[in-house]
Amino acid sequence: MASSITAPAPTKSDTAALRRLYFLRFAFATVWAVLVFASAHTLSPLGATLLVIYPLFDVACAVVDIRSAKANRGPVRGLYANVALSALTTAGLIAAATSGIPAVLRVWGAWAVTAGAVQLIVGALRRRRGMAGQWPMILSGAISTFAGASFIAQAGKANASLGTLAGYAFLGGVFFLVSALRLGQSGKADRVAG
Repeated sequence: MASSITAPAPTKSDTAALRRLYFLRFAFATVWAVLVFASAHTLSPLGATLLVIYPLFDVACAVVDIRSAKANRGPVRGLYANVALSALTTAGLIAAATSGIPAVLRVWGAWAVTAGAVQLIVGALRRRRGMAGQWPMILSGAISTFAGASFIAQAGKANASLGTLAGYAFLGGVFFLVSALRLGQSGKADRVAG
């Protein structure tokens, strides 16, 4: 449930830090997607390692985001939920990687559904506070929720592949890029208005 307390507007340094984080997430997702797509039909040790690295990177990014939100007295509950979900997903993927691609798709799908819902809520709360650039994050959260359900469904089909995870990660990275660019535009508008 959203807090009824209005948080102060983010400072320029908070916005700049979030913008840098979003650029980093885009770059990471792009490289990760290319590497996973190259080995999408088998679950090699490299592929399993890549699968585990992704949610660990998400934990690290969420911790950075929490620090920024705390400094701004913004909502952090959803971000803590994201850390917990990503940490649980890491453990789940370690176990699933020994069982094959369908198990990985089920774990990833469950993560996408729950993390997407959290991202949707956090983005909506930030948008309410007046931080620009959150519409792509809100849309990304909704898409993640639906994509997660499709991963779970795909796990039951023959010839399941990790290729859809690569596409999902890249699309998520694009949303981070769009958010970073929008945050930059709002920063320019703030400087012109100030």
